[in-house]
Amino acid sequence: MAFSKENYKGTLMGVLFVAIFAAAATFISSLQPIITLGLSPLVIGIVIGIFYANTLHNKTPAPWQKGITFSAKKILRFAIVFYGFRITFQQIAEVGVDGFLVSLVMLTSTLIFGSWLGFKVFGMEKDTSILTASGASVCGAAAVLATEPVLKAEEYKTAIAVSMVVLFGTISMFLYPILYETLIKDASGFLYMDPRTFGIYVGGTIHEVAQVVAVPASVPNASEEMANAAVIVKMTRVIMIAPMLILLGFYLAWTAKKDGNSRSEKTKLVIPWFAVYFILVAGFNSLQLVPQDIVNIINEIDTFLLTMAMTALGMGTVFSKFKGLGLAPVYTASGMFIWLVLGGFVVTKLICM
Repeated sequence: MAFSKENYKGTLMGVLFVAIFAAAATFISSLQPIITLGLSPLVIGIVIGIFYANTLHNKTPAPWQKGITFSAKKILRFAIVFYGFRITFQQIAEVGVDGFLVSLVMLTSTLIFGSWLGFKVFGMEKDTSILTASGASVCGAAAVLATEPVLKAEEYKTAIAVSMVVLFGTISMFLYPILYETLIKDASGFLYMDPRTFGIYVGGTIHEVAQVVAVPASVPNASEEMANAAVIVKMTRVIMIAPMLILLGFYLAWTAKKDGNSRSEKTKLVIPWFAVYFILVAGFNSLQLVPQDIVNIINEIDTFLLTMAMTALGMGTVFSKFKGLGLAPVYTASGMFIWLVLGGFVVTKLICM
């Protein structure tokens, strides 16, 4: 336990360590040249975290690592819950059926395509293929961790899947703002997306929740409509993990029975409750019971917590971890990445037309 009697001092020091980096990222993001570039503290945070992870990571006291992990997992979920203060049910209704359909189509297609690609095309072990596909199709590392007990997979398989999520999710976080500014915003015809549609595209195709939050924040002069659409659609994908895991459990039971495997025994369903709490907070915010000044303060604190989470995520991105994994996971994740970026664009355009 992170805050057990034996670990709480190290955990607190690790959290404080991340907070100092996040404060630096917040300060850097307030500098005029950075404002001109449109880089948010979330993006600055993960860049600083990645730089630290691949230079001075070995200098970090081992007990502090629990605090860094706590920031990347627990603080992230806490921050996403309170992101609900930026959303109302009225706005959710505005996103409408098209946002739900984009989420459903992209989750289902990516999970099936990624699992097939890894297992059948690149010869990857089935559990690793499903774990990697679940991370890309639902909500990144959280989906991988939620799927692991259903599969009863070994830890190294989970590590491979999470590594692919971090790598390609981070690439997406930097790529999408560039695509919007250079190809989408001022385009004509099929390439053009309005801010709301681009938000749906972002929410329907990027891996991690925090990365989805970071993309609109990195687009210069991005509207709240874009940011809210992205998060709402992403949270729709996150909530869909519950039926996905149930169906996966049925599939595993069926294949185990068919193959005479003992894995058909009942498995525990893991639900990402932070997604449920996010909806509850958004529902409370819809009642407009809290004064707007207080809501603004909550949102500022929440932005800092998200910056901490992104910084901690960057601190876990050690490039040496990708060595020795073979190329099958990279090929599989690359295939899904291409589908999410290109296929997701087409799907979003067709549904939102």
